[in-house]
Amino acid sequence: MTAAQRISAALMVLTTSVALATASAGPPTVAAVQSEFPYPPTTYSEPHRGQFHFSSQSGWMNDPNGLLYYKGVYHFFYQHNPHGLEWDTMHWGHATSTDLVHWTQKPIALEPGIHPGDLWSGAGVVDSSNTSGLRTGTEDPLVVFAGTNGVTMFYSNDAGRTFQTYNNGTPVVRMPGTSRDAKVFSDAARGRWAMVVWSDEGGNGVNIYSSPNLRDWTFRSRFAAGWLFECPDFVALPVDGDASRTRWVLSDASSEYVVGDFDGSTFRTDWTGPQRMDHGRNDPNGSFYAAQVFSNSPQGVVQMAWMPSNRGATWTGNATFPVTLGLRGTPAGPRITRTPIPAVESLRHRTTSFRNRVLTPAFAAQLLRDQSVETYEVQAEVELTPSTTRFGFRLDTRPDGSAGAEVVYDVRAGTLMGTALPPVGNRVKVRMLVDRGQLEVFGNDGLFSRSDNVVFDQRSDSRGVSLFTEGDVKLISLDLHELAPAWGLGESTLVHNLPGQWRPASGVWTDVTEGKQGRANGDAFYVSDHTGADFTYEGDVRVVNGVAAGLTFRADQQGAGYTANVDSAAGVVKLWRPGRDIATFALPVTHGTTYHLKVVTKGTNIKVYLDNRATPVIDATDAQYASGRFGLNVYASTALFQNVRLA
Repeated sequence: MTAAQRISAALMVLTTSVALATASAGPPTVAAVQSEFPYPPTTYSEPHRGQFHFSSQSGWMNDPNGLLYYKGVYHFFYQHNPHGLEWDTMHWGHATSTDLVHWTQKPIALEPGIHPGDLWSGAGVVDSSNTSGLRTGTEDPLVVFAGTNGVTMFYSNDAGRTFQTYNNGTPVVRMPGTSRDAKVFSDAARGRWAMVVWSDEGGNGVNIYSSPNLRDWTFRSRFAAGWLFECPDFVALPVDGDASRTRWVLSDASSEYVVGDFDGSTFRTDWTGPQRMDHGRNDPNGSFYAAQVFSNSPQGVVQMAWMPSNRGATWTGNATFPVTLGLRGTPAGPRITRTPIPAVESLRHRTTSFRNRVLTPAFAAQLLRDQSVETYEVQAEVELTPSTTRFGFRLDTRPDGSAGAEVVYDVRAGTLMGTALPPVGNRVKVRMLVDRGQLEVFGNDGLFSRSDNVVFDQRSDSRGVSLFTEGDVKLISLDLHELAPAWGLGESTLVHNLPGQWRPASGVWTDVTEGKQGRANGDAFYVSDHTGADFTYEGDVRVVNGVAAGLTFRADQQGAGYTANVDSAAGVVKLWRPGRDIATFALPVTHGTTYHLKVVTKGTNIKVYLDNRATPVIDATDAQYASGRFGLNVYASTALFQNVRLA
């Protein structure tokens, strides 16, 4: 949300003058089924839609919220209006990824009318030791914080699929004045949790709290600074990778930051003013705002931010590509570095490379003349010569010589895109991530960072890229990697563990909160790319109305193979393949009832189990198909599928 919108909305909230109140555990309010899912379908290929930058499937998005990692999955929550393309009643959108590159849209996590309070920006943590006492099953509580003029708490005991409201929405922290944007993190050195919350109490600043259990919070201190406006982040980073020289970095929404020390209660810095970690347009109408880091990440300190200005016909806003944060010692003191995560390499599918070339202006202009690329990465290292005055890249070039953007290093000024960046050993490194409407530029291994939303021309003859110099330069290296789209590898609501992608072969398949819904007048199949010969394959099947639904296996890409189903018309569990009903088991199948089917295959033997029984209800032999794909089947009905797994 914009600063003006935040302030206006906050001033409308009546607050008390209570500085702090603690809350004890109460009966949880279980969230109802999210009502604002599924989203309208998309191929993620619309003009200006980033192909490797996350954007919401539809609707408005702004600040990243509650970023966390749990059991192999990164959870990206974000401020969201699913009903329109402008800021309005805030929800928490939700997407997940196993690699921080390929994202899958999930149902809305926090929704007005179901979860109380202003669902504005906040943090998320994994309570792996159950300090909160909120765990009810085998999953660790995922705990997130939101709200204005106080901090409310929500938690999930099903790995982030649904969230419950803690203590009926009573704030765990109350604050006077205007406040928002709680950042909660583990204070491992003291074996407790810590929180910083922005407020305008006496001017901009953050209140610092501590807690043993995420529920009861104690005020510790306040750090006040005129520059520190909303969306604080607070993270420990080792200088030059040396853990014995770890410092704390406090930043705000505009990417301003200071470096100091934190003793668990108080943050202190000798800096008189902030530095900026990204040099884009750092405001809610710009290109970089409200950055947050992931809690519990195994890949170091990983950050994503909101890029406000990108918009299309069905969505507004996107996220920056994930970067790893570092802290590098420089003559001026420690400075933040931002470096794209290594997983960007998984998108590279064609690379053009050059090494050790002396480039005159004429030679430089011809070097990349044959390139036609739309989404790509450039890595270049240049050694300056006495004649060099400027060098750089023109992006989105067209037959008339015009370009959509320029990335320029000015040797005399010592600046990259207008920001100071001195050469290192007379060399300059430039790295660019270029997407359909997004441009991220990094210099000298992340010491410089600039994020922009650029309106690139979408015509097929507007995909050139060129290198230019004023004076000669020595090109040490240049790699241009074309990048593949990152969309389309996940399932929004179907919980499964099969590698690869699922594809509809026939029928209508829809993401609904309860799982994957299939609908057809005859036989229809939803088929996985994954194949197998001998295995245990299981899942939950529910016939909502109509005849039959089941699990398909050893099939081709159209679904032709074996299927074990529940058939309400015949009143049976049935194992069949095209042209033959192999075996049946009598069962009165009821619409709306969930049945758990499990198939165990070994060679020509196929066993079908029902509802976790110890013995199979079908034990048959058939040699038609030895191996093939896994899938789901619906016949003349509407059916739901969930918890599909290979054991």
